[in-house]
Amino acid sequence: MKRIGIYAGVFDPVHTGHITTALLAIEEATLDQVVFLPERRPRHKHGVEHFGHRVAMLQRAVKPHAKLSVLELEDTSFSVNRTLLRLHKLFPGAELVFIWGSDKVSKIATWSDARVLFERTEFVIALRQGVTRTQIQAIIAQWPWQPRGLYIFDSFAGAISASIVREALRRRHKQPGLLPSVARYADQHWLYISFSA
Repeated sequence: MKRIGIYAGVFDPVHTGHITTALLAIEEATLDQVVFLPERRPRHKHGVEHFGHRVAMLQRAVKPHAKLSVLELEDTSFSVNRTLLRLHKLFPGAELVFIWGSDKVSKIATWSDARVLFERTEFVIALRQGVTRTQIQAIIAQWPWQPRGLYIFDSFAGAISASIVREALRRRHKQPGLLPSVARYADQHWLYISFSA
């Protein structure tokens, strides 16, 4: 049975924190591959870069890594029932393992139809900077359900965030976490430009 990591998110833009988390998840949870799943229209984020640009940057970022890929779903935004059903059809018989940053842990159980996600999949949680394993385990203990499997690891790039990388791109400054392929693409397509005087 193949073990497929699903890394859903906005990726605006993808950065070394995302790539490092995916590669560590492969090792920690013995995954055959990790699929990046960018969301077309995130419910709680506004002003994100166009989906096509975010996908193009992801494709460039994963290219050097044989076990990483990008999947474009037609869904405007994700939901447990619809998106999970699509993924099971795309990866028949595979064990699905969802990859989350620790900032998502307090929200997962509140999602509509979350119980289905817990019952049918495993979770990998990457600890962000300033969050301890003890804090995350305390939240997990309060979940009304437990996933089929659970892996927690420290992110080597826990301090990197998309907002920091976007600001670096606006100012055209070098920044730890900014992928060279993303910087080149952003320059070519005039993304994240600041026109302030």
